Amino acid sequence: MDPNIQRALNDKVYDKRKVGALELERVIRELVATKDHPRIEAVLDQLCNEYAYAVHQPNARNGGLIGLAAAAIALGSELARYLEVIVPPVLACFTDQDARVRYYACEAMYNIAKVAKGEILIYFNFIFDSLCKLGADTELSVKNGAELLDRLIKDIVSESAATYVSVLEQPVLEFEGDDKDGHDDRVDLPTAFSLKRFIPLLRDRIFTINPFTRTFLVGWIILLDSIPDLELVTFLPEFLGGLLRFLSDPNRDVHVATQGCLDKFLNEIKRIARVKKGIADSRKSKADGKRKRTDSLDSGSIRLAPDEPDDADSNTANDDDDASSEDDWVPGQDVQINYKAVLEILTATLDSPLGTFASRSPTNRQRPLMKSPEEDGLLESLRWIVEFLDICPEEVLPFTPTILAHLLPAVASGVESIRQAAGRVNTSLMDYVVSLSDDAELTSMQPPSRIPGPPPGDRQDGNASTRASLSSSRELEMRSPTPAQGRPVARTPTPALSVANHPQADLDYAAAVNSLTLLFLNDHEATRVAALTWLIMLHRKAPRKVLAFNDGTFPALLKTLSDPAEAVVTKDLQLLSQISRNSEDDYFSNFMVNLLQLFSTDRKLLETRGNLIIRQLCTSLSAERIYRTLADCIEKEEDVEFASIMVQNLNNNLITAPELSELRKRLRNLETKDGQTFFVALFRSWCYNAVATFSLCLLAQAYEQAYNLLQIFAELEMTVNILIQIDKLVQLLESPVFTYLRLQLLEPEKYPHLYKCLYGLLMLLPQSSAFAALKNRLNSVSSIGYLHIAPRPYVTSGGAPMPHSRQGSVVEAYNSLTLPSPSRKNGIGTETHTLTRSNATTPSGTSFDRPNRLKGRDDGIIRWNELLDKFKTVQERARRIQRLGGDIDDGSMLSDLRIGDGATDARSGAKEIPTRPPPVPVKDPPAPTQPAPKPRSGLGRQFGRLGGAVSGRGKRAQQ
Repeated sequence: MDPNIQRALNDKVYDKRKVGALELERVIRELVATKDHPRIEAVLDQLCNEYAYAVHQPNARNGGLIGLAAAAIALGSELARYLEVIVPPVLACFTDQDARVRYYACEAMYNIAKVAKGEILIYFNFIFDSLCKLGADTELSVKNGAELLDRLIKDIVSESAATYVSVLEQPVLEFEGDDKDGHDDRVDLPTAFSLKRFIPLLRDRIFTINPFTRTFLVGWIILLDSIPDLELVTFLPEFLGGLLRFLSDPNRDVHVATQGCLDKFLNEIKRIARVKKGIADSRKSKADGKRKRTDSLDSGSIRLAPDEPDDADSNTANDDDDASSEDDWVPGQDVQINYKAVLEILTATLDSPLGTFASRSPTNRQRPLMKSPEEDGLLESLRWIVEFLDICPEEVLPFTPTILAHLLPAVASGVESIRQAAGRVNTSLMDYVVSLSDDAELTSMQPPSRIPGPPPGDRQDGNASTRASLSSSRELEMRSPTPAQGRPVARTPTPALSVANHPQADLDYAAAVNSLTLLFLNDHEATRVAALTWLIMLHRKAPRKVLAFNDGTFPALLKTLSDPAEAVVTKDLQLLSQISRNSEDDYFSNFMVNLLQLFSTDRKLLETRGNLIIRQLCTSLSAERIYRTLADCIEKEEDVEFASIMVQNLNNNLITAPELSELRKRLRNLETKDGQTFFVALFRSWCYNAVATFSLCLLAQAYEQAYNLLQIFAELEMTVNILIQIDKLVQLLESPVFTYLRLQLLEPEKYPHLYKCLYGLLMLLPQSSAFAALKNRLNSVSSIGYLHIAPRPYVTSGGAPMPHSRQGSVVEAYNSLTLPSPSRKNGIGTETHTLTRSNATTPSGTSFDRPNRLKGRDDGIIRWNELLDKFKTVQERARRIQRLGGDIDDGSMLSDLRIGDGATDARSGAKEIPTRPPPVPVKDPPAPTQPAPKPRSGLGRQFGRLGGAVSGRGKRAQQ
């Protein structure tokens, strides 16, 4: 360069440097005109090495920058071959410590790019990287200069990025060839701008935290996506994760820009999906039409007329038109979107923040002062998943286990927006899985095929109808008292518009069940309910696949019965019932055994949730099957105390539960073989609880057997627990369930043992409110018995009839209830044997054969004597175990409160003492005394209504 130009460029005054740059521009123009390329290269080398790269001379660098810009302007069309010399030193000045150098670098690059236009795209990555840093510069002038340069580069990219090929890449033709061949060669040349080269840089820069850089990146992403031929959406997985992070930026401008960018991408994906689906539908309809035309031509080929070739030609022309129309290019039809990679990013976004939002307790839902960092990203991920379920549900299906693991905790989130969004995703995903499972079951014997879904509107309608049919079939199964195994269920087929040759992705049931089972440990009730709802649906659609992995699920389901939330227990019972209904008898028996073991180990569960569990199971399954199975298991139970408690719970539900009304009706019908076998099955296990056995006989109207049981009650130790059960039974006798029994009191000649049973209860009860209630009930019908009992013969123990008057029969019947029988001297066994061997009170003059209620004894269907012996054996075993237990339970704590020994009989004027087993010493009966009213002691007041049962016991112990 001329020395004057060198001095001017090195001057600290901008105007002098500008004068030197103008002079340099004139010189280079002359060199270009003369094509003196070596001289031009020498000038450019001098500007770079002596000025632009002079790191510690800011004035020299400024002069070099303005000189390079002037040289670029002077070179004009020849600039392309010199860009590799001019651009690198300018890029190096972008990182200078001096703000003025950075600003002049922006100015120089602006002038260079304005002349180079499309050629500058070769260095787009370097310029873009520098602009990312300059956009966050602390100096305002530098930021303004970078913004101007950014606008220019965006304009160039918008105009030339998709098609511009650098002149340096174009081959030089040595001879004139075919223009067509030259055109074909140019098509294969690389463009100056390449998305494949740019995406790695964008992927590195997308995780910046500077709000200005984020705004810069979002602006460029929106611009590149707006260029149709670039198809940036195909590279969406490379930077989608970073964009989702941008949503959490506290800067409002970043949030708004990012949200708009994501909306554009989502709309573009939906548009591309509609285009591809429309093309597939069009091709299918054209293929169907062509096939129909071919069939019609084949069928009419026999009747061809002379003028038929013209029609054939027209058909051929139509086919050519169809083929040409199929070749018409539609924007978006060739775009390939990696849905799998996008879904991986969305599910990863669901992973981290849900621990923060979903675990927020309901009592601490106050929003923080600063917006939660991942909240907006989580909401956007949920929105995309919902849309993908409409666009490509078959792609979402493999991610179902992962989505469920993080989605269901969000259903119980303390943030309302997250909770609603998670609910929408949960509903949509379940609807799709339900419809997919329908197809899988209908074609279980064939390989699965990939069936694209209908448009969003049709899909929702189809899912709604399928869901409705599923719920209706579910209600039918829930109402049915018998298992539904092997019964076909009506299903609504999922609409399918086209069938592709790709195999359909199936749901990973093992992973889904594992994910849902782990959610049983979640702290939130809504999450646990949702997990059980999913398991119910999955088992209903594919019971074999769910049961295949049931080894770990079944114990978890049993443990969930102890859940504090009643809704969770109800859902759990529904699932267990569904599994049992669709399984074999062995599985059902195993379920009942495990349930009893759970009750045995967790007595609190039995106390708080036992009734709920039993009633829910009886609602979902066959109540008779449940009671039969439980009765068989209880009969083999070694823990006598637990068996008694369990029988008491089952008996209370049998009497009071509305769900068991049909079971109660069946028990009252002992004339049928089914009723008799069911009664026997219950009786054998009910023997563990004396009061429950007695109430079972009352429920079955086996009053004679109930009276026989009362005779055995004299041998039992009347503990407070037994008296409480009798008290409750008397209260139940006043309930609507026993209305028939109270009405039968109006017909004493038909039901003589009913009176004996109730008066026997009255004798067992202490002076309490239950005693008064039962006494009032019996007193209200005693006069009716005197008026309406007709004369009838009675059968003695020897078998000879003995006539009596009406009054005498009633008096004798009443005395038989209140006075001890002579046969008691031989022990309770003798009396029981006499009662069971003779129909002592069988009337012969009535048409209603009620006294033959126990006719099964004669027929051999119900062996009443064996049942009584079973009752004695079980009660004796229970009493022996209780005594051997020492100080355990009521037997030791209330040993001073026992009733029915010699002292009590002495106070009541009795002469005999019931026989006792050897372990308990028999006291000598005291001398007979005149009957006296029972005095009330302080101990009796302590036990309230049961005070009469224990009065005087303490005094006798002191003696």
